[in-house]
Amino acid sequence: MQLSFAFFSALSFGAASASLYGESSLNHTCQLKTYGGLVLSTQYWDTYTGLETQGQVLPRNTWTLHGLWPDFCNGSFTQYCDLSRQYDPSPSPNTTNGLPNGTVVPPYKGPDIGTFLQPFGKGDLLAYMNKYWISQGSPNADFWGHEFSKHGTCFSTFDVPCYGPAVRAHEDVVDYFETAVLYYENLPTYGWLSAAGIRPSNTTSFSLSAMQTALTKGFGALPYIGCSGPRYNATAAGKGTQDRGFTQLSEVWYYYHVYGRPQRGQGLLVNASINGGSVTNCASTPGALHYPLRAVGSDA
Repeated sequence: MQLSFAFFSALSFGAASASLYGESSLNHTCQLKTYGGLVLSTQYWDTYTGLETQGQVLPRNTWTLHGLWPDFCNGSFTQYCDLSRQYDPSPSPNTTNGLPNGTVVPPYKGPDIGTFLQPFGKGDLLAYMNKYWISQGSPNADFWGHEFSKHGTCFSTFDVPCYGPAVRAHEDVVDYFETAVLYYENLPTYGWLSAAGIRPSNTTSFSLSAMQTALTKGFGALPYIGCSGPRYNATAAGKGTQDRGFTQLSEVWYYYHVYGRPQRGQGLLVNASINGGSVTNCASTPGALHYPLRAVGSDA
């Protein structure tokens, strides 16, 4: 299916500048992303949705889209930046700073955010999102509302005034969704891992280093690899070791410094270590990681 997205140009490499980092006060916030110098395109490997009986299933042999996030270069980030555009039915956290003294984020009780696409004739986009942007434990549209409200409102380039006096209701939401998909479509995590012989299995275990090598080769920079499940030193195989990393592959975060508006899809690929933090929470012991198969009936 051909979607009406902007062409994702080849990412350029060059010297960093104020426009690259989007942090110069000389630049208009509609043309350069503020609220941080990084953009993260994030993906999930879930094994079930919990709503299979309602037809909400995972795409076969494909990681799913988590979101598109703006971060500061030091690893911190803003969230729920505009409560007038709060479409998250279950805000998490429920305050703007995640602390008890923060501004309360009220749960959204209106029509689901997927309905916002209909006046724009974006049926193809809605169908694509329902196939590749999948929630676990809640309807997909609730998850999309969460991602836009928590993260999308913190990109200055999606601020409503940026769309001019003829702006249509929810044009910013549609633009955010299209941009998130634009990045996602160019990050074939499953294919990059598969090309290195790393494929879902309930009997084979894998090494973090092999996954990092495969994804760095595919992407061009080292992404953050996230794991869940038990810590390695809490398993029978890891008992007595000092490796406290988690053991079930679950997420990958790809980092960029964008050129101009994130909507252009142009930027500098950067290592996940750019913010000075960890590049993984997974166990580093060779053969410690599991990349599980999807549950029967959970993908299509």
